[in-house]
Amino acid sequence: MNRNYIFLTLLMLALALGTLFIKKEPALPETPPETLLPETLLWEIIQPTRYVSTDQVAKMIIQKDPSLEIVDVRSPKAFSRFTLPGAVNVPPDSLLSPSGSDYFGIPGIKVVFISDDGILADQMWVLAKRLGYKDLYVMKGGLNRWMETIIQPKEPGEGEPYTAFEKYEFRQGARLYFTGAKVKTTKATKTKVVVRRKKKATVASGGC
Repeated sequence: MNRNYIFLTLLMLALALGTLFIKKEPALPETPPETLLPETLLWEIIQPTRYVSTDQVAKMIIQKDPSLEIVDVRSPKAFSRFTLPGAVNVPPDSLLSPSGSDYFGIPGIKVVFISDDGILADQMWVLAKRLGYKDLYVMKGGLNRWMETIIQPKEPGEGEPYTAFEKYEFRQGARLYFTGAKVKTTKATKTKVVVRRKKKATVASGGC
């Protein structure tokens, strides 16, 4: 098993145990969510369904999916430098504040946490989940993975399956959408087409 995966799993388990000692502030929302049981939280931590890919997030942004709420959990300074379109900034220390919790527990809204490498987003997921909020997800690989796959996609090599090329085409389109980069024209498209017009037949040249 991948060592990074083992480390991340252990970290998540430690965070899950740590949330047992979290006490909710009395001034939180008027209808606070029901706190998740520790054993349920531990089960949900190991479920891969809590992750969404960068491709899925890109598609939802492009399609202007109204159910998407992107929550950037990095510092306000990092958030001001770069984030995804439509994202809001809620660092972990703001989760228990009334303004921070306003973004969670909204029916029909899917919250996707993002951070640089996904680890901080994972921690935020555990904290919010422990507080009983639902429809929470983490963008796998974070913004680093976003840059690799959406902003700088690599062309698949020969012999790779057709689906790899389909995904590459989507990422190329997504890159244009998010960066506004111009499409590179190929040499063939730059070739000037010469139109040869036929001479009109005249009576003198032997026409009817």
